[in-house]
Amino acid sequence: MTTITVIPGDGIGPEIMDATLHVLDAMQLGLVYEFADAGMVALEKHGDLLPAATMDSIRNNKIALKSPLTTPVGGGFSSINVELRKRFDLYANVRPAKCFPNTKSRFTGGVDLITVRENTEGAYIGEGQDVSADGETAVLTQKVTRKGSERIVRYAFELARKTGRKKVTIVHKANILKSTSGLFLKTAREVATQYPDILCNEMIVDNTCMQLVMKPEQFDIICTTNLFGDIISDLCAGLVGGLGLAPGANIGVDVAIFEAVHGSAPDIAGQGIANPCALLLGAAQMLDHLAKPEQATRLRNAIIATLEAKDSLTPDLGGEGNTMGFARAIAARL
Repeated sequence: MTTITVIPGDGIGPEIMDATLHVLDAMQLGLVYEFADAGMVALEKHGDLLPAATMDSIRNNKIALKSPLTTPVGGGFSSINVELRKRFDLYANVRPAKCFPNTKSRFTGGVDLITVRENTEGAYIGEGQDVSADGETAVLTQKVTRKGSERIVRYAFELARKTGRKKVTIVHKANILKSTSGLFLKTAREVATQYPDILCNEMIVDNTCMQLVMKPEQFDIICTTNLFGDIISDLCAGLVGGLGLAPGANIGVDVAIFEAVHGSAPDIAGQGIANPCALLLGAAQMLDHLAKPEQATRLRNAIIATLEAKDSLTPDLGGEGNTMGFARAIAARL
């Protein structure tokens, strides 16, 4: 038995979480769910976006499955997700992008890549943010460390070895950002020499975006810094049909949080039409992390088979089904 923290989240979060847990229950994996609140639901119930009980649950169980959270405009954290990454040092953000059948993808095949994004440094650390008294000048501190760069690049190469992937592309802007991106690139080159079995190439970020749109099949694993990784991973999601098919894993030394990377979509909340695939694919990443690769493959294959059959697909996938009906169709193919 493995206990995981389950965060139903905001907006469509509870709906896609119910659907995901329905599928996981059908797999009889021996998972025990410890439910916890975060986001607007937690603020309304407990007066805190990230209650201490939720943090304790994640810390104790070390594994969490999370639906989208809404960060309120105004005071508090700039982003609940960023805050979770900082508190648990979830340094690796891992986002696969793969073509699936019968989706509104720009490509019918050939896209099967993973973005490995540094998750705790760079432009998102929130340090040094300041606006001058006259409102004319804004300043932000970016920080990149050798330690942070080394561990994310090493994670990318170890992932390549573990999953049988052949190439890691280091994405940077060291031609202009010579200090921060320069340190990242220099460190990446040093790490790459320790993995002679994995092909490594370097690419400037703007060229990377163009190449992704023109020839995405040339990429296998992309490793980059925080801001670039955020942009690139969303671009990759757009290549394969959108964020409804985009899962994400946030990995630290002790804790890992798995999620759907899309937002809480309050405009369709409660209608039962949300696509649960992103969270289901996040659950598959969780099963890989729990050393259950056969079960992860079983889940992914059931999703693919359901998409191929066009069985109970939600409206965003061109069907007329609903969230739970789609989940039941997937569970029936396990």
